[in-house]
Amino acid sequence: MFNVFRLAVTICVVVGFTIIMAPLQLLAIRMRWRLARRIPTLWHRLALELLGVRVKVRGEIPSSRPLLIVANHLSWSDILVLGSVLDVCFIAKAEVKSWPGINVLALFQRTVFIDRDRRYQTRAHAGQIAQRLVEGDAMVLFAEGTTGSGHKLLPFRSALFGAIHAALDNSPATHVTVQPVAIAYTKLHGLPLGRVDQGMAAWPGDVELVPHLLSFLKNGAYDAEVVFGKPEDFDAETKRKAIAVHMEAEVRKGFVSAMRMHPPDGG
Repeated sequence: MFNVFRLAVTICVVVGFTIIMAPLQLLAIRMRWRLARRIPTLWHRLALELLGVRVKVRGEIPSSRPLLIVANHLSWSDILVLGSVLDVCFIAKAEVKSWPGINVLALFQRTVFIDRDRRYQTRAHAGQIAQRLVEGDAMVLFAEGTTGSGHKLLPFRSALFGAIHAALDNSPATHVTVQPVAIAYTKLHGLPLGRVDQGMAAWPGDVELVPHLLSFLKNGAYDAEVVFGKPEDFDAETKRKAIAVHMEAEVRKGFVSAMRMHPPDGG
């Protein structure tokens, strides 16, 4: 009964806060105020507080720009977790535009949508991302291209790393900082999540969104760990496939490190 009550309170407060802040956020986006980057961060922190999700950060949060953050992707909740840590904008698949409610939140987050089924648009997508990088937005790329099971990383896709070159072509900058970030859900109600239980937090692509969303909201009390790896500066001469391979290795290293720190036996 308590979980149902908390779920209802969470939904009411988040929806209410969203309705109140929406006009200000739309105005901030239109006027290009820095506040447009800050409001989503406050929203994410409020949502996580209501859900009982605790976020621990390891490593140094980057301040350099242009900045492309490359992360693994476990669940829709990764948006809340990363968005609560620093002011970022996300790169999302085009299908998100059709998800009721979430598409509105993505709009407020100033998300860049990409259509992976239309490869001929890859250059245009990279140009969009590059423009945002040049303007000073920290962009988040979930380089696996989809969510995984929570047990391991999927191979990183290299196509949209072309945004790095596009950004350098359209600005006086000589390099773009690429930051590897690993996200791991390590505990539930204070108890370490074992390999089998990882699926409780993770949202694999073949699982319907709404049931998983409700299950996550009812469970709550997850511990999430965000591991910032060593940032790398890449210039116009760096091959995008080389960037993808290097970032995949760094993110995997951070993910494995987070999971090993919280074994299910507590050892």
